[in-house]
Amino acid sequence: MHVTALSVTDFRSWPQADLVLTPGVTALVGPNGQGKTNLVEAVGYVATLGSHRVASDAALVRAGTERAIVRLRAAREERSTLVELEINPGRANRAQVNRAPVRRARDVLGILRTVLFAPEDLALVKGDPDGRRRFLDELAVQVSPRMAGVLADHERVLRQRGALLKSAAAARRGRHEPDLRTLDVWDARLAELGAQVLAMRVALARALAPHVREAYAQVSDAPGEAVLTYRSSVADDDAPRVPHEGASVAELTELLMAGMARSRDKEIDRGVTLVGPHRDDLVLELAGLPAKGYASHGESWSFALALRLASFHLLTDGADGDLPAMAGWDEGSEPVLILDDVFAELDTRRRARLATLVADAEQVLVTAAVPEDVPEQLQGSRLSVMDGRIDAV
Repeated sequence: MHVTALSVTDFRSWPQADLVLTPGVTALVGPNGQGKTNLVEAVGYVATLGSHRVASDAALVRAGTERAIVRLRAAREERSTLVELEINPGRANRAQVNRAPVRRARDVLGILRTVLFAPEDLALVKGDPDGRRRFLDELAVQVSPRMAGVLADHERVLRQRGALLKSAAAARRGRHEPDLRTLDVWDARLAELGAQVLAMRVALARALAPHVREAYAQVSDAPGEAVLTYRSSVADDDAPRVPHEGASVAELTELLMAGMARSRDKEIDRGVTLVGPHRDDLVLELAGLPAKGYASHGESWSFALALRLASFHLLTDGADGDLPAMAGWDEGSEPVLILDDVFAELDTRRRARLATLVADAEQVLVTAAVPEDVPEQLQGSRLSVMDGRIDAV
């Protein structure tokens, strides 16, 4: 799979930009602030309907304009697909595939897959759990596009249940009897959706673990094995830990229902949902210690790179039948690799090792401030991005 053409209108800093791309390595080189990242961000947006830099679509629309347009043509074997996205902050985004409108923007998911390395990846190791949860969820959508709907529904029900709990908490503080007549309904729906999210994340963590271990060894010569496990909020002293193998969605639903029942009084007192995938974490350990707080800066970068490399291998090679619940799995579709200004963050040794590991990918898009930041293993087509122009070098 590779991108053959990209066009953006009023996307970020670009009133208009057009790129023709080929398989192999393409480096976008130019000073900071010229819009290189904006272009590869547009590619990633088509694959995930999200940005690796901001949580809201509003920042993607050029200041003073109402909407942004991203058009991308992706090729796989003999098939070519044109995707067009209209980004409308505050309103529903619209999409077309091969000039035909689709019902929902998320119907384009699965046409293109990307794995993006960026300076922000260091937060996967050093940051809060929400970044690691987002990492798993974005990967889940690329593995199984149907999960986009599940995740959106889970987030909606979580907000609605949270609003009910806040009202109940306010009533209790006012010494009134809270109205909990609909809480059981929300519990059941949240557990049903949460179980699907949890099953996907647990399966992904299990499938990623050996790839992470191998990738870490490849990018770092530091001693110690990189270990990845999933920690669920339904595990406590009174409940069995969520089984990482063999747990069905029905079993996980029951566990979540039981967890919410045990926590109901605490949840009403605090006005928040305390049990579910939104409270979970992807635990990263190095040499038996938590990577967060113990790993050095270089070790943390190696772990972050290992997570992205593991994602690439999982999307490319599949998981040997370990992901049966992931409808929509499409093996053999190598994602486009995007390396957004990442080499400037790495020391010489890690830079060379990463470049060697990804050099044979079908398509690699690199951004760099200066030509010297592009390793010699990734020499290919080069485009200069400066003063609103994109020129071949």
